[in-house]
Amino acid sequence: MLSQPAFHVGSVPVFGELILAPMAGFSDLPFRSICRSLGSAMSYTEFVNVDDLQSRRGGNRRARQRLRFREHERPVAFQIYGHDVDRIVDTADRLQELGPDIIDINMGCYVKKISERGAGAGMLRDPCLIARLMERLVAVLHIPVSAKIRLGWDDDTRNYLQVARALEDHGASLVAMHARTRAQAYAGHADWDAIAAVKQALSVPVIGNGDVRAPADIERMKAHTGCDGVMIGRAAIGNPWMFQCKDRQQVSLADRLVLLREHLDLNLEFYGAQKGLVLFRKHVARYIEGTPAAARDLRVALLTCDRKQDFEALLYRLESKWLPRLAAGQKRILASSSRYWRVSGSSSPSRAKTPRITSRGSPVRKPLS
Repeated sequence: MLSQPAFHVGSVPVFGELILAPMAGFSDLPFRSICRSLGSAMSYTEFVNVDDLQSRRGGNRRARQRLRFREHERPVAFQIYGHDVDRIVDTADRLQELGPDIIDINMGCYVKKISERGAGAGMLRDPCLIARLMERLVAVLHIPVSAKIRLGWDDDTRNYLQVARALEDHGASLVAMHARTRAQAYAGHADWDAIAAVKQALSVPVIGNGDVRAPADIERMKAHTGCDGVMIGRAAIGNPWMFQCKDRQQVSLADRLVLLREHLDLNLEFYGAQKGLVLFRKHVARYIEGTPAAARDLRVALLTCDRKQDFEALLYRLESKWLPRLAAGQKRILASSSRYWRVSGSSSPSRAKTPRITSRGSPVRKPLS
């Protein structure tokens, strides 16, 4: 963690430049806790529909569960979405009693059933509505307000500069931007030039998001855009060590399994035994991706078991099968390298000809893109 804040959201200091992106189904309390412990500088909750938060039915309980957080996650931003200004403002006002540091408005969700109703990225089609919403939120809330946006609805309406200026002019304390349009979803390339243009146009902090797939991309985005922080989404799933600027290949299978177990325990604690294990399956597939452990039989078994003891038995099988092989592979590398160690006329090893031995035992695939 930095000794000095990297930037402030209003009066809230943020001690770091890397942030886990809010992702439906992934950025829940267990995964946020993991990422925060590895270096993510703040926590965004999964986005929550304001209509669910105002409902008296079961949706209220499920929605509020998404807003639960731990103190070590601070600063915490509650991300909400909706299409009705009055409901958004009323909900945000009442959410203050739950103790978030920031209220964030989702203006980037591309999903059809959300955006075509005027929520999420649907808001981008009406900058005047965005201005009214921000103005009212700032008047009511005693904590900062931020927004996460996209380039625009589609390539014909890339109005991100107009939207970003409307946000700042009417009180937003931070703007995060996924540099794709709603029509792109996750296809094509993120336009980092657009992030740079927003950074140049605004005085509030700007967070860049999109196409950060490897640690090298973090520095590239910062250099290219001048953004105050970098938001990492899909690349962190299965590799939360991204917040320590580590590639997937730099993390041993043993270390992955230690964190995998920790993550599983957090899931079971948060969701309960059955639901916690089912929801964890999607993470398992990504933790073991790119290693010999991703053999089809074990992978399928891990993704279909429904009891923790069965899951633990599979992990033990994975460890007993693959860790010795990786260690043996390392020994073979050491043994085969001995032919480089002798120099003509000498019985002592030569430093100049000693090959560099890495901590990786066997080759792995490229990290998830």
